[in-house]
Amino acid sequence: MPSLEQDGAIWTLNLGDDENRFSPEWLTSVNGFLDELEAGTDAAALVTIGTGKFFSNGLDLEWVAQHLDKYAAYVERVHTLFARFLTLPVPTIAAVNGHAFGAGAMLALAHDYRIMREDRGFFCFPEADIKIPFTPGMSALITSKLTPSTAVKAMTTGHRYAGPQACEDGLVDATAQLEALHSEAADYVRPFVGKDRNTVGTIKKTMFASAVDTLNQDVS
Repeated sequence: MPSLEQDGAIWTLNLGDDENRFSPEWLTSVNGFLDELEAGTDAAALVTIGTGKFFSNGLDLEWVAQHLDKYAAYVERVHTLFARFLTLPVPTIAAVNGHAFGAGAMLALAHDYRIMREDRGFFCFPEADIKIPFTPGMSALITSKLTPSTAVKAMTTGHRYAGPQACEDGLVDATAQLEALHSEAADYVRPFVGKDRNTVGTIKKTMFASAVDTLNQDVS
């Protein structure tokens, strides 16, 4: 399960040490940690990272298959989490320690910045291969962060991006060795710490208004 630690201004959200899929319990835990972060007023930045082979494999498809009657409500919870990360009033960076697939890759994109392990792991949207179309909200999130040419390739081909190519194509901002991933992620956002939270939050809500509005629509 996820955990949250604070070291001065740097808060670290660890997504877990397995595939870190978005189970209902996982979603509740992560939202609780974001509540804790947002309740503060001190200068802060958020680093999100996983432990082991996975950053996140995204939707808990096994849970979904067993609860089809709750699918719409479940996806709306996922959308709400994406919108929340997009508009957090502090600097955020995803430290992609391993595989980031599907909604796990979307979670990384919802951060302000991304740094990816350079030697292992893939950043991938496999929806075209697994025959699960993107929801309008998911599409809006991805296209708000990627260039049109990169979005077409990433969304329609299921291409698996290793760290260097992900950086070259703009899915991530930098790469690092695993042992330095967290520290380099923290150093990346540390210079941006201390801006007024209300102002930063308002800027992000305006910047991503279209994506957030789409994410907040009902899932039918």
